[in-house]
Amino acid sequence: MNNLLPFASLDDVTTHFRDKLNDKKYLLLFAYNGTGKTRLSMAFKEAGKRENERDTLYFNAFTEDLFSWDNDLDHDAQRVLKLNSNSRFFAGIQELEMDTRIRPLLQRYADFDFKIDTDNWTVSFEREVNQGEHSVTVAHIKISRGEENIFIWCFFLAVAQLAIDASSEEEAYAWVKYIYIDDPISSLDDNNAIAVASHLAQMLKNQSRVKTVISSHHTLFFNVMCNELSRAVKYFLSKDEAGGAYTLRDTSDTPFFHHVSLIKDLHKAVESGDLYTYHFNILRNILEKTATFHGFKNFSACIKQGHDDPDGIVYARMVNILSHGNYSLFEPTEMINENKQYFRKILRDFMNNYRFNPELFPEQIEEAAQP
Repeated sequence: MNNLLPFASLDDVTTHFRDKLNDKKYLLLFAYNGTGKTRLSMAFKEAGKRENERDTLYFNAFTEDLFSWDNDLDHDAQRVLKLNSNSRFFAGIQELEMDTRIRPLLQRYADFDFKIDTDNWTVSFEREVNQGEHSVTVAHIKISRGEENIFIWCFFLAVAQLAIDASSEEEAYAWVKYIYIDDPISSLDDNNAIAVASHLAQMLKNQSRVKTVISSHHTLFFNVMCNELSRAVKYFLSKDEAGGAYTLRDTSDTPFFHHVSLIKDLHKAVESGDLYTYHFNILRNILEKTATFHGFKNFSACIKQGHDDPDGIVYARMVNILSHGNYSLFEPTEMINENKQYFRKILRDFMNNYRFNPELFPEQIEEAAQP
């Protein structure tokens, strides 16, 4: 049964999550960007604060902000990643040999190494580079943003493992009762997304000390987590933009297909006329996943060829161009009328070409698919 659960605020959603976790070990949440996932993770964290006490170890955009670069602008030589020593996130760094805990995790995904300076609260990076028949170590390198993200993720995993293993109040992370993870893989390709999800699931399944919430807009990552943590509570979060209320759809007892939910939202936008530029990003994502599933090399293969565009080139180009703008989900820009017409036609033709199980798909989608 797909129960719809309405909530007036994210604080109310938080209360519901904590009540659910009294009886469940895991809760999985799918929602696309702009719905309030990060704010929900912070509301969950705040709900566990009692004066100086905390109960939630969290990973989200704020966690990444605990790390910042010093690029040594004066000499351009000693580049280091600075750690915010005021955060409880780093509580055990000086006593627990964090580098030896992080390194085997990082080696799964990256080819660089690092050194943690616990006196100055910095991390320096180095990489082996081949020079002819020999290799040399290049120190104090500036790693890419994707490499930085995966290092921070591995740092978090090492801390999470310490929290899971904590057995007494003397442990640095014994205060952790909940782990809340929001979108850990924003810069990873699909192969690494699967690896990260599988590794995370194995770590969580082999423990019983902490309860876990994982939220994501990354469809592949979310589906892997659902398969790995099959007994988890599974929700789809949406927001009523007009009233500001939130809705959770409980999908624990029925198949959950993220693309169906996304198409529902696109259909609603078409019906209301409230089409914004970021809707092309969502449409492209659906077309790409469909093309991959059906064995096509390009999403354009899933765009219906019409008499006004016999090769499908124009519409494919429209999707390609309009899905690559600098569009904000928080300050959306409405499409011009011409682009709305393009969008409606591409979505309608797609839904005519690729039928979904009517038992899973609402009747309104059937109506939208009519020519």
